[in-house]
Amino acid sequence: MVRIGAIFIAVCMVLIAGSLGAVLYLRFGFTAIEAVVSALGVLTALAVYHAVAGRRRDRAEITNQVANLARGTGDLARQLAEFGRRLSAMESKLETVLDKALSTAQPLAVEIEELSRLVKQLADTVAAHEVVLGTLRSEPQAAPAMAPVLAPVLAAAPSAARAHAVTAEAARAPESVQAPVAVPAAPVPVATAAEPPPAAPPEPRVAAFNGLNRDGIIAAIAHAIEARRIELYLQPVVTLPQRKVRYYEALSRLKLADGDLVAAADFLPYAEAGSLLPKLDSLLVLRCVQVVRRLSLKNRDVGAFCNLAGATLTDAGFPQLLEFAEANRAIAPSLVFEFTQSAVRAMGPIEHESLAALAERGFRFSMDNLTDLRVEPRELNERGFRFVKAPASLLLNRVGGAAADIHPADFSDLLGRFGIDLIADRIESESNVVDLLDFDVRFGQGFLFSPPRPVRAEALAGIAERGETLGREASPIAAAAAAAIDTGPAPRAGALAHLARTGSGRV
Repeated sequence: MVRIGAIFIAVCMVLIAGSLGAVLYLRFGFTAIEAVVSALGVLTALAVYHAVAGRRRDRAEITNQVANLARGTGDLARQLAEFGRRLSAMESKLETVLDKALSTAQPLAVEIEELSRLVKQLADTVAAHEVVLGTLRSEPQAAPAMAPVLAPVLAAAPSAARAHAVTAEAARAPESVQAPVAVPAAPVPVATAAEPPPAAPPEPRVAAFNGLNRDGIIAAIAHAIEARRIELYLQPVVTLPQRKVRYYEALSRLKLADGDLVAAADFLPYAEAGSLLPKLDSLLVLRCVQVVRRLSLKNRDVGAFCNLAGATLTDAGFPQLLEFAEANRAIAPSLVFEFTQSAVRAMGPIEHESLAALAERGFRFSMDNLTDLRVEPRELNERGFRFVKAPASLLLNRVGGAAADIHPADFSDLLGRFGIDLIADRIESESNVVDLLDFDVRFGQGFLFSPPRPVRAEALAGIAERGETLGREASPIAAAAAAAIDTGPAPRAGALAHLARTGSGRV
């Protein structure tokens, strides 16, 4: 539009100059050259005037725009100053509110901490009383004789910590000192406070033990352990939802003389009754160290879980196990020792000292086989626990009567605040995975991802031949390292189809 207007003005100036030249030539008798020169002069004057007028008009317009911009900048500066003033006032008010909130919440936090401690003491006291009452039920004929000894404990209950310590020490002390530990001033016979005999293991559930009584089964298990006939199986622990293998759980299988394999859930009760768990755990730790060193050659980010019994922490051979752990502390970040929830709850001062010794060497712990969600993440973190493994059915609230102090959807977040990762195990369907992702579960384990698979004996033997298994030669574990490798043929992969799914974490 501007270009059309400029063309129109130029045409008009040419017409005016031409008309003026024609008038001069026709009317006033100018010659043609004089008329043309006059016309060109008028045209030039008109062009100069138009240029000057346009420049002045543009300058006035630019001046107005600059003035408007200056006024807008001034308004913006005033608004920013006002915004800064209001922000400063808001910050001062916020600091005042925070100070008041902290001063108000501090006494409440102290009271809550004290209440938590009292509730924990009450729970420990109730657990100690349940143990005593269970002993009375199992031996009704000893109840009258033990009544004078147990009455002060049940009536007074001075503190949960003392009651728990007395119960634990009485269970581990010899008969000659049990009565003074319970009630120092009670003049009762020592035999009345003796530890009750362990409960008999269940009837055999596998055909390999048919025809054998309890002592015969224990003898067969002991012979298999002495002969190092313990097969190692690995089941992966994967990340969710990527399903990338991050850990392996080491699972044990007992190999009898006839070649039959027995799952851990079927022989562990007999091994516990025969006090064979420490020897079994020593052999399992040796195998797990070999597996971790084998895995570290391919991927240092993959670790392993090794199941241990609470009795191993109080066994006389634990110092040798500790020496072996010291010699292999280089792989401590990749090896996690796992305990059941019942074993963790039954731990006393001696077990806690053993855990602290392992934690000082860099090893971490896991708690599995949860029957309820009543855990103390702060205490677990202080003990060195970095993982909690719960069944998927428990997390999805599909276990009837399962007790919990927290909703399962908030369980992972509660553990995460104390640096503990939640692992959901026994996952058997894709629907379980979808539901667990809504609970912010980061790790999963179960037959959906992979069943337990045997470790080839030649793989472990290859590690031993290259001298990658460390340990002190004076240690019984290290001395048995060469003999711990079963040179027999590895179990066939087809044997996995005959392995039953069990509910124990040591399957």
